[in-house]
Amino acid sequence: MTALSTTGVNLEALLIGSVRPLGTRSVPSGIAKMSVDRPLTVGATGLVGDAQGDTRNHGGPEKALHHYPLDHYSVWTAEIGHRDVLAKPGAFGENLSTLGLVEDDVAIGDVFTLGSAIIEVSQGRQPCWKLNERFAQPDMAKRVQASGRTGWYYRVLQPGEVAPDSRLERIDRPAPAWTISRVWRVFYIDVLNRAELEVLAELPRLAEGWKRYARRRLETGAVEDWTSRLAGS
Repeated sequence: MTALSTTGVNLEALLIGSVRPLGTRSVPSGIAKMSVDRPLTVGATGLVGDAQGDTRNHGGPEKALHHYPLDHYSVWTAEIGHRDVLAKPGAFGENLSTLGLVEDDVAIGDVFTLGSAIIEVSQGRQPCWKLNERFAQPDMAKRVQASGRTGWYYRVLQPGEVAPDSRLERIDRPAPAWTISRVWRVFYIDVLNRAELEVLAELPRLAEGWKRYARRRLETGAVEDWTSRLAGS
């Protein structure tokens, strides 16, 4: 586990993207993010200038900012081979790129300052089939989900301005036991662990959509079908 330093971590990149055709299907998508060299305003639904092609499943207050560790890039290159998209931050559609902060280090409800903004961890990333198109790798979304190297999302508690070299500093941690890695394990590995699901169903600051998944599993004793999300069928 990588410990977050007392002074936080610097951004390696601040990224936004416009909607453009993606992959062989030419579906509208904002997954292709590019680094910026200027400060940006962040509001309740994310960075000014950023866009999503599918606003039903991407973006919004609970997914205002996507953070993906640059630490994982070398691991992915070792696993799937060279991809041009892995040459620089932005491969996974992330808005924030850092080194030294991964899923074991970050918990639901963690509050960070970022520039003059204040942001809070809301949920892990649920990888979707657009990663398959982005990487020209037909099982990339499935690989990301199975690996636990998913990244995570923030909601914005206080809008502000963020620069490409802003520092991310944690100022509150109400639920340190519920790391992104632990939540991932419940949702994708130990999928019907009732004791864990009961906690997640009521976990303060966890995105409401994820609470609903936990409640549904408790009620039905079944796991939702991931096929459409992962394969785009």
